[in-house]
Amino acid sequence: MGFWKNTWFLAIGLLAASGLRAQRMPLDSLSKIRIDAPTAKDTAFGVKAKKVLPKKLYGLVFRDIYNSTAASGQVSEIEQNPHQPYEGRWIRKIFIHNLNVFGYSVYDTARRPDNWLDRAGNRLHTTTKERVIRRNFLFFEEGDVIDPEKIKDNERYLRQQNIFHDARIVIVPYRSAKDAVDVHVYAQDLWSLLPDGSASALDNFTVGIEQRNFLGRGHSFKNTFAYNGKDDRQRLEYRSRYLIPSFGKTFITGEGILNAQRDQQQVIFKAFRPFLTPQMKYAGAIELGYNKLRLFEFERNPATGKFERRYFWSQYALFDAWMGRSFRLFFGGEQLRERARIVVSARHTRQTFYFRDREVTDSTNQLFQNTRPTLFSLGFSNRRYQRDLLIYGFGRTEDVPVGDLVALIYGNDKAELGERQYIGLKFSRARYYQVGYLYSLYNIGTYLKDGESEQGVLNTEYRYFSPLHSIGTRWYARHFINASFTWGFNRFNNEFLNISGNEGIQGITSDELRGTRKLVLGAESVFFSPINFLGFRIAPYLFTNIGWTSMPNQTFLLKKPFQSYGLGFRFRNENLTFNTFQLRLSYYVGIADVLPPVRVGGDGIPPLRFRDFDISAPEVVPFR
Repeated sequence: MGFWKNTWFLAIGLLAASGLRAQRMPLDSLSKIRIDAPTAKDTAFGVKAKKVLPKKLYGLVFRDIYNSTAASGQVSEIEQNPHQPYEGRWIRKIFIHNLNVFGYSVYDTARRPDNWLDRAGNRLHTTTKERVIRRNFLFFEEGDVIDPEKIKDNERYLRQQNIFHDARIVIVPYRSAKDAVDVHVYAQDLWSLLPDGSASALDNFTVGIEQRNFLGRGHSFKNTFAYNGKDDRQRLEYRSRYLIPSFGKTFITGEGILNAQRDQQQVIFKAFRPFLTPQMKYAGAIELGYNKLRLFEFERNPATGKFERRYFWSQYALFDAWMGRSFRLFFGGEQLRERARIVVSARHTRQTFYFRDREVTDSTNQLFQNTRPTLFSLGFSNRRYQRDLLIYGFGRTEDVPVGDLVALIYGNDKAELGERQYIGLKFSRARYYQVGYLYSLYNIGTYLKDGESEQGVLNTEYRYFSPLHSIGTRWYARHFINASFTWGFNRFNNEFLNISGNEGIQGITSDELRGTRKLVLGAESVFFSPINFLGFRIAPYLFTNIGWTSMPNQTFLLKKPFQSYGLGFRFRNENLTFNTFQLRLSYYVGIADVLPPVRVGGDGIPPLRFRDFDISAPEVVPFR
């Protein structure tokens, strides 16, 4: 009882961490939130800093480098579409306003850089070319008729690109013609040059650089070199990736990947087009790849009785292609017909092994058999987006998906070890409620071979975050609760789940945290501070993670869970494309091979994305 009592007290403490003074902030009050840097009038800290630091240095260090989107009142229009009054008018002219990285704002067009560091940074950055925005990122052209939903979706699409900090589309009536309008597109760039590197010795180092807006064309180009003079297998490694976000108005993304590493050699080409908006009728993708990978499996050591990793090589070619078609509903209200779609799609995959260093039989190494699955899906998707802030971002506008998705998947796999059928079902839903936002997912799927189940999985997932709470005058807090349950049944040998990492017990990697079943519970409280140092926001946070795993022949939930507790700080500059950096102090319980139990760690975490409700390729329920 002592463990459960302490666990519940900690969870309650996290959810109430904003204190008795914290009050839930309704969504319609978002326009009152200010996310700019503290001034001398706001905090005593600001007063002292301004007295000690010279005026120019103070303005450089403690400054508002973010767009004050919340203060503008735009984000508060969550259910409203400002483009609705212009529906049916034709577009006379489109004006592109490509804003540089520092000192500008899509919500305050009169704003300009006010210090030399901003101006110097802007001179070193090549802004996205106007013709690139016009030809590759807009859903509309001059002469088109205004569709309010399409304009709103276009704003979201621009914000989703890794090259823009924020985007806004403004419609202005044309005085000389009542049925005509001019459209102004404001897009503010992100700093696109990302250096990378590490070194442990003069003969063991990594150097890399990524340009996410190559020559202002929106292309991403990444190159990484690694050298280890003591490795006789391969001293020099190279990784490269080139991505073209859209080939003109096709909205087809192209990507090429080349890896020449010690444990991974790959050549991959991809082209894909998702259902970016409900209005898009066709989507699909094709992938061609060659892969040579150094993998591992677990084998029991007779001397110690413990499972140990044993490494081996595999080499295979992959062909994967799918296509989908969406259909507008002929029933329901106007809003449902506008945003909901019925989608049918088909997918064919071929995985052919040329070398696998393992004998494949009906009872061993089934994962390395040649497969040729063909899958079909019939689905229903209804999606909308609500604008919010201070969720996963540190001040930028965030488009939160709200909707429903149901998909039935069926197909067959002419596999090397015998033909089998597949059947799966997926359902997900997300809503804003008075007590916060809740996303839920239910997945079940299995292959059927000779009337018996094979590689089955049942998965459920819940993600919740609270309304934004104010603490004092300039601090805000959100609380997050996540739960994930996965049950694998009749899985192949050496198919395991692992709850180490970002989806489980964070900050560690342990083979002990594996099994065919898992349950992970996590709670986190994030406090968004007014502190702004050289444009980097600081957000302290508290966290706890509790997880269970078990093998098929072990009891589940009866053994002591794996646990982690701690606190940390996150740092992020929304004008940069760098990952969020975090420092944390963690305490681990119940994990034998994690010593010492108290650890200090730091790492970069990519910006988290919401689960959306667009139906894509038919897929087997992932076992992870």
